[in-house]
Amino acid sequence: MSEGEFTARVHGAIGEIPAGEWDALTPGGNPFVCHAFLKALEDSGSVGGHSGWTPVPITIAAPDGSLAAAVPSYLKQHSHGEYVFDHSWADAWHRAGGEYYPKLQIAAPFTPATGPRLLTRHTELALPLLRAAETLCRDHGFSSAHATFIEPGQVPAFERAGWMLREDIQFHWENRGYDSFDAFLAALSSRKRKDIRKERAKAQEGVEIRALTGADIREEHWDAFWSFYQDTGARKWGRPYLTREAFSLFGETMAERILLVLAFMDGEPIAGALNFIGGEALYGRYWGARIDKPFLHFELCYYQAIDAAIALGLSRVEAGAQGGHKLARGYEPVRTVSAHYIVHDGFREAIADFLERERAGIAQDRNWLGGRTPFRRA
Repeated sequence: MSEGEFTARVHGAIGEIPAGEWDALTPGGNPFVCHAFLKALEDSGSVGGHSGWTPVPITIAAPDGSLAAAVPSYLKQHSHGEYVFDHSWADAWHRAGGEYYPKLQIAAPFTPATGPRLLTRHTELALPLLRAAETLCRDHGFSSAHATFIEPGQVPAFERAGWMLREDIQFHWENRGYDSFDAFLAALSSRKRKDIRKERAKAQEGVEIRALTGADIREEHWDAFWSFYQDTGARKWGRPYLTREAFSLFGETMAERILLVLAFMDGEPIAGALNFIGGEALYGRYWGARIDKPFLHFELCYYQAIDAAIALGLSRVEAGAQGGHKLARGYEPVRTVSAHYIVHDGFREAIADFLERERAGIAQDRNWLGGRTPFRRA
């Protein structure tokens, strides 16, 4: 595949691509498309092998051979770990006699956080990247290509390429220039302010909370968090997506971009929340607990994240997928977008009709939720 003097290529692993060249395409500081994160998933066996996530990153090289553009992409044999649910699409296509899998997924695996999906030195290479993905699908019999949790600034590029857009809702906390948690509370209604203070007091009762980053995170902390993560993963997804080694590799290669919040009782860790630090946002990823303590989930995942974002001067907290309970805690509904390329004309028309009807309902839900935030009314 080629586009003028620029040449597109499909690789078998992120590890084949020099880290410095890859990271030069991601100046915004999103941790989930950085080379260290994606390579840790490969090296730990979290992707590849029998995981159903086969790395097939697509790159475009400049005439001098240097990396000019890339997409983190995976050949998928299922729809697990994506958080944009297309199982009904797969069922419909199978009933019609088609094969939905394999498909191409442009994403940060297991990560429902917004970020760049088209990594480029030159914005005019966005379209060639998408055309390369389309060609890969057509040439190898893949049913479709999907880009999930696209950062807002890149959505128009997918739209111009003719990919169909799908909307959903997440809950993000926005830093409106707060200099402290109390300043944030002051923006809430009196009742909600009191509720949150009561929740924090109850959660912290008899508990020591430690926020760890960088060299302060040791293997013993990862051991504790792994046990929490396994329990949560087994209950939510059937099996954890990440291997134990993935957490050690995160600690070895990107510890300064990690905030691990652990709760201790009588010196023993009882719960934890894992966050990644980006250039503009704090991203909450995983949580787990050994005991059921009232409001501890909210404290570690939401309130500690707000404290950290304020201290770090970050503009928002993205607290992951789902969770209408976040609304009462100052997290507001925001639009998230995925983009979809369907090879078969008839199937594409059916999906387009579905998306048009679904979009109206999502917009209605977002407006309804937006009117029920805990902030004081003007």
